[in-house]
Amino acid sequence: MTRIAVDAMGGDDAPTAIVAGAVQAVRAGHDVVLVGDEARIRPLFPRRFEIPIVHTDDAIGMGDSPSSVRRREACSVRCVMQLVRDGEARAAVSCGSTGATLVAAVLDLGTLEGAERPAIATVMPRRDGGRVILLDAGANVDCRPELLACFAVLGVAYAEVSGVQRPRVGLLSNGTEEGKGNMQVRATLPLLRSHDLDVVGNVEPTGAMEGECDVLVCDGFVGNILLKAAEGAVTTVVSLLREEIRRRPSGVLGAFLLRGAFKRFRRRVEWDAHGGALLLGTRGVVVVGHGRANANAVAAAIAMAERNVSAGLVARMEERLSSGR
Repeated sequence: MTRIAVDAMGGDDAPTAIVAGAVQAVRAGHDVVLVGDEARIRPLFPRRFEIPIVHTDDAIGMGDSPSSVRRREACSVRCVMQLVRDGEARAAVSCGSTGATLVAAVLDLGTLEGAERPAIATVMPRRDGGRVILLDAGANVDCRPELLACFAVLGVAYAEVSGVQRPRVGLLSNGTEEGKGNMQVRATLPLLRSHDLDVVGNVEPTGAMEGECDVLVCDGFVGNILLKAAEGAVTTVVSLLREEIRRRPSGVLGAFLLRGAFKRFRRRVEWDAHGGALLLGTRGVVVVGHGRANANAVAAAIAMAERNVSAGLVARMEERLSSGR
């Protein structure tokens, strides 16, 4: 089994939601170790239920500066990374501060050769039933073209271990024409094409969601805005649909008959259905969970971590980077 180290103190509802999600994951067959304040964690276990705990008093709060991680070697998020570094766990999961998780991963795991900076990769559903990997989703606000090209290589490696043959790479832009985009986009496109990648060119957000590419590359500022806009749109659609259903008895009856379809729709689009995002480019599998993660999201994040360890994600990224592709 693949042991997953989980930061029990990271997240808006930590440690309650984190422990509940870990319990779900263990019951589903995953091997988990929790890191955090044992006095707060242990009372949250169900009766006669145990999960190994690595105790630490310190934890990075959601309002703490990510740079404070550098001088707090014993905080929970760094202890999680140290377990992976020392071979006592195969992957790390944290729903705490994204910046703190990023800094801790770089400090204690280090980056792969050829990966100047890690990128956050998240998966979004496409209309054609596939998925598009968006990166960077928030780790790097300002990026040189060379950094975006590296993100493309990392994203392709992730797509390949996810089962996509010859992933298509798109560069996020405000139009598909060659001359579209800002200076960064116009400088990046020819650089992408110099790599052994299947580059489809500039892709608009609507085109990416229609299925024009498997990997969508952008800087962290643009990617994070796109991701949050998509999450907001989904929340609005679900809320409006619920209001319309409740307006009339016939709507309630129709919703009852379509409840299976609604559940499948939710699994495909809701933020907590996929667990989190992957931090690509570090020497270990790291899943960055949502700050407002509930138990289901935490369990999904743990499952995501185990899948990518089993699929050999880190080795595939190393292979892609070392071959210069």
